[in-house]
Amino acid sequence: MKVIDHSVSGETFALEYDDHYKLYRTTPIPENLGSYYQSEAYISHTDGNKGLFEKLYQWVKHYTLQRKIHLVEQYVPQGKLLDIGAGTGDFVRTAKQRGWYATGVEPEAKARDRAGEKGVFLYESQEQLTEKYDVITLWHVLEHIPQLKEQIIFLKNHLEKEGLLVIAVPNYLSRDAQHYGSYWAAYDVPRHLWHFSQESIRLLFEEKGFELIGVKPMLFDAFYVSLLSEKYKSGKMNFIKGFYHGLLSNLSALRTGEYSSLIYLLKVKGKR
Repeated sequence: MKVIDHSVSGETFALEYDDHYKLYRTTPIPENLGSYYQSEAYISHTDGNKGLFEKLYQWVKHYTLQRKIHLVEQYVPQGKLLDIGAGTGDFVRTAKQRGWYATGVEPEAKARDRAGEKGVFLYESQEQLTEKYDVITLWHVLEHIPQLKEQIIFLKNHLEKEGLLVIAVPNYLSRDAQHYGSYWAAYDVPRHLWHFSQESIRLLFEEKGFELIGVKPMLFDAFYVSLLSEKYKSGKMNFIKGFYHGLLSNLSALRTGEYSSLIYLLKVKGKR
């Protein structure tokens, strides 16, 4: 399948299927991948709050931040938390406000600067980390990381014995993905290098010694992604159609379990 980068460059990329891991990979991977994040259109790095869509995004983000930390605390009440791909630092700040010792990693300098304005220090690279953590989170980050298997090993090596790993990624088997096809906003090429199913995550992490202990839906993602997909498909924002297809996706997932995005909760085998 050919997919256009609708948000930044307008370039076309291919999705190649990996039958062993049941995932798609984006090809080619640009050598200057970082330049594809250098845009005010890349909202997770800008805290954009101008138009109605950005205001809606920021409102939903505030609500979901609370849900995310409460989900983590169901498994690990307190401790040391690392957020990889921390963006502008909102989840780290939320965890700190809840009493966690929390830090994060964010390679993009402008996003780190915005985090700093909020009083949140973020490391530039995970290679700077020497500690182990009770919880490591990657909220829509794993799909951005070129060295996938090496990253999983890194995560395993930096978790405490009873540590929890939280991975949130889009799901290409969701109804909204099937409906929008190449216009599905969560393909987000070339920033998203990998495109996962539930089976993908299970295979990748079990191979490296993890055990999947839970899967949770991200209900708002179906609406956000459908609104953006509708814009890519028709050239204009259509809130009614976007909301409709987001709702259909969530209703379909009540039966199939294939939500637009899913949160995977993992622990290292034999360490529970």
